[in-house]
Amino acid sequence: MSQSRHVPVVIVGGGPAGLTAAIYGVRSGIELILIERGVPGGQVFIADRIENYPGFPEGISGPELSDRMKAQAERLGVKIIMDRVKSVAVAGDAKKLALESGEEITCDALIIATGSTPKKLGVPGESKLWGRGVSYCATCDGNFFRGQKVAVVGGGDSACQEATMLSHLASEVVIIHRRGTFRAQDYIVNCALAEPNVKSILDSVVEKIEGDDAVKSLALKNVKTGAASRLAVDGVFIFIGMHPITEFAQGIVELSEEGYIKAGEDTRTSVRGIFAAGDVRVKPARQIATAVGDGANAIRAVELYFIERGLSGKYV
Repeated sequence: MSQSRHVPVVIVGGGPAGLTAAIYGVRSGIELILIERGVPGGQVFIADRIENYPGFPEGISGPELSDRMKAQAERLGVKIIMDRVKSVAVAGDAKKLALESGEEITCDALIIATGSTPKKLGVPGESKLWGRGVSYCATCDGNFFRGQKVAVVGGGDSACQEATMLSHLASEVVIIHRRGTFRAQDYIVNCALAEPNVKSILDSVVEKIEGDDAVKSLALKNVKTGAASRLAVDGVFIFIGMHPITEFAQGIVELSEEGYIKAGEDTRTSVRGIFAAGDVRVKPARQIATAVGDGANAIRAVELYFIERGLSGKYV
């Protein structure tokens, strides 16, 4: 039999946006819980080095920054629940969340800060060899390929940055991109290609990842000529973009064509009492700093929402 309880505010997602919202919320006296399905910190946790977040002139590792944010939230009394939200239902102003554990939670205000996850190529061999040469995180798995040959699939900032990082570990790094020019910023591309062991194959796509128990090679196709080729590699790192984690919110709040939640700078969505913060919402820049700003804005929006409903004396 499922358990059910009511909490004034529920935050879904424990990345920078969710943790900031939680920190600001408890400091404002709001009773809340934060639900995280994986590791607090989100995509920050898998970042090797962060050098553009204010306050750390020497830079800071992703895991350390994540741990610091989580520690600060817990010190202030934030309750973090490790679980996954399966669905959300709205009845009037009440929101009901069904969790994977079987628990049901109702709330007056819901902040969705679930972020995004790496997109998959969707080619044969990708799922089978995941964790056996197929990776979506160079920071997590790069060390396994010291002195070996690896491929990086993608042409954006992340792909080129990860290729640069991998060049310090692998014997050779080959960037495979389906277009004739990279989408990444010029200085990031130049930085990657300046490494003597980084090469590129353009106008090409991966059609199959080959290997029995581990990655052995990639079947490639030139999109202009149709010519097929095979590239022997020990590992392949895929960086072709991100997919917003909004499956449980589909049919509830308005989404963009790409699946991101439509919400303004005040984080309010199309549904009264539901807010979206961080990388999960439509926004021009997805950075740690903007996610943190969203988290602070989301709690302010919740406070105003409670005032509008006459609940400020009860919850704030």
